[in-house]
Amino acid sequence: MKKLNVGMIGGGFMGKAHALAYAGMPMFFWPAPAIPHRHTVVDVTDELAKNAAARLGFDNYSSDWRAVVENPEIDIIDIVTPNDSHAEIAIAAAKAGKHIISEKPLARNAAEAKLMLDAVRAAGVKHMVAFNYRRTPAVALAKKYIEEGRIGKILNFRGTYLQDWSADPNSPLSWRFQKKIAGSGALGDIGTHVVDFARYLVGEISDVMAVAQTWIPERPLQTGGADKLGTVKGDNEAPKGAVDVDDEFITLVKFANGAIGSIEATRNAWGRNNFLTFEIHGEKGSLYFNYERRDELKVSFADDPADSRGFRTVYTGPAHPYGEGLWPIPALGIGYGETKIIETYDFLKSIASDTSVSPDFADGYQIAVIADAILESAEKGVWVKAAAELAEVK
Repeated sequence: MKKLNVGMIGGGFMGKAHALAYAGMPMFFWPAPAIPHRHTVVDVTDELAKNAAARLGFDNYSSDWRAVVENPEIDIIDIVTPNDSHAEIAIAAAKAGKHIISEKPLARNAAEAKLMLDAVRAAGVKHMVAFNYRRTPAVALAKKYIEEGRIGKILNFRGTYLQDWSADPNSPLSWRFQKKIAGSGALGDIGTHVVDFARYLVGEISDVMAVAQTWIPERPLQTGGADKLGTVKGDNEAPKGAVDVDDEFITLVKFANGAIGSIEATRNAWGRNNFLTFEIHGEKGSLYFNYERRDELKVSFADDPADSRGFRTVYTGPAHPYGEGLWPIPALGIGYGETKIIETYDFLKSIASDTSVSPDFADGYQIAVIADAILESAEKGVWVKAAAELAEVK
């Protein structure tokens, strides 16, 4: 069984999630397509990198990501850094012949994402964007039902991603609130997950009509580099910095196949923790998913008997997508870590078998095109084409 050495750039929260997936994947999916070996982790200082290696189980550590990219022992570069460094690292990794998995969003904008896509295509390496929520078995089951025609022609998609971690104005000014680093706010950070759901389940988005709002225009300056996602509060009397990204957006969407819908995301919704949902209506039925209840898919089919028609709950387990590799009975509990394990399995399988994997950098680029269109629509107050460059991608 082939061993693939991983060089992971970034040792924070997402690094922990990815390291867990590398350790756990062969335990869940055996025989594994390949064995991911945690070779080297990179952080901004040697001290932080050494600590990350000890915590996350890597053999080596470094504060020089370029040296890791150029290391001939490394097979995979895993990018878990803030958005402004994704393009530089990925392009260098592609030129070095490394397979690449990058956290989402792929880049700060479509122009950067296109450079990344061009680089991996020129190099002929495998590439993946870590939209791991689509690896939730209930989401994959919804995709299966749609492909089987169980709900017929899709008419409408309604998607939300609501959180409250930044609703407190004393949440520090992390990089996620700065356009030069993040590219956008709630849109890139969480809204792109809903866009990924929409494209994965329904089809390509062709047009958008959006509004966006920044509710908290300034926040206390952050001390330290770690992003705590609202768990650490700043001093209300501390110096403040400007927020120049969206806190919330809502957009109407048109799909190329004729379906319509809406997408909204906010990090300012008190009482919502990780409320990532979709509801899809078709001519023959409907599907509903809420990530906070991720073992469940609610279904309603038009041919159900009239006296029992309505939503019912399917609890995912061994009979469903990825079920044989996970837990032995339905509803035993799927967590964030399992979606990362499944993601790692699919990525390594694509490398070992020389097959494509999705979502890849082409998907990441098209999502960036859509995100740019949403921001343009919110600024101009008009419908904007969101797939004008699609032919260039396929």
